[in-house]
Amino acid sequence: MQILLLAVLVAVSCHRVFITWAQQLWTDPYYSHCFFIPLFSGYILWSRKEKPRVCPLSPNWAGLLLTLPAVFLLILGVLGDEYFLARISLLLLLAGILVQFCGWRFFRAMLFPWAVLFLMIPLPRILFAQITLPLQFLSSGLGSSLLDLAGVANVREGNLIHLHSLTLDVAEACSGLRSIMSLITIAVIYGYLFDFRKFQRLLLVLFAVPVAVAVNALRIMGTGLLGLYLGADKSEGFLHSFSGIVTFVFSFCLLVLFGQTVRWALRSLQSKATT
Repeated sequence: MQILLLAVLVAVSCHRVFITWAQQLWTDPYYSHCFFIPLFSGYILWSRKEKPRVCPLSPNWAGLLLTLPAVFLLILGVLGDEYFLARISLLLLLAGILVQFCGWRFFRAMLFPWAVLFLMIPLPRILFAQITLPLQFLSSGLGSSLLDLAGVANVREGNLIHLHSLTLDVAEACSGLRSIMSLITIAVIYGYLFDFRKFQRLLLVLFAVPVAVAVNALRIMGTGLLGLYLGADKSEGFLHSFSGIVTFVFSFCLLVLFGQTVRWALRSLQSKATT
């Protein structure tokens, strides 16, 4: 009951942070997948509903070591309009409250569903820009190389790829960052739902990054071929958006294939070790 009252108090006092958070997730296509994260976290809590019974509640004042700094960061974030800091502080505050009223053992049992919530915090704009620009150059470079392999003459200047009859502009939205963030989230969910070991889940998350980059480069090559042979207008609009869906589904299939390959290899090693 005390935790519920505190949650209501935090929600009321920090309503501005929650509203802007929800608005950004709803309007920014980079984070549209984030609405599934609290549902996934809730599912984990539901699947572990027996754990609170085997983890006796043991309130611990050490929770203040998380709560007090979290409140300080929250105040700084709100006063400075730094919502990334404010959102981080809310999750730290949640951790502090859990430790304060339920104890460390209970919090350790709830650690994974709590940690998953960090995936729904948008990157700060400065960090976002520092990641996006190198990804644009990397994607355009890989796309240009794939076009060379396909026998299509092209010249790359930064994030621009010049073909015979059109120029491809690998814009911020085509950097592949959106696919990376979405695929990392899917890797976390897939690894948990299919009961992968912890190090296998880590491998899935790490594998998601190069897969997203490589498949995005394939999409750039496909866009160039489409525009070159069918007309520049065919490389935009519906076909361009549809190609994004197709390439993401392809990325997901590669992720699943990698996960199953890792699981098969591990079982093979274990079987050889026992014989």
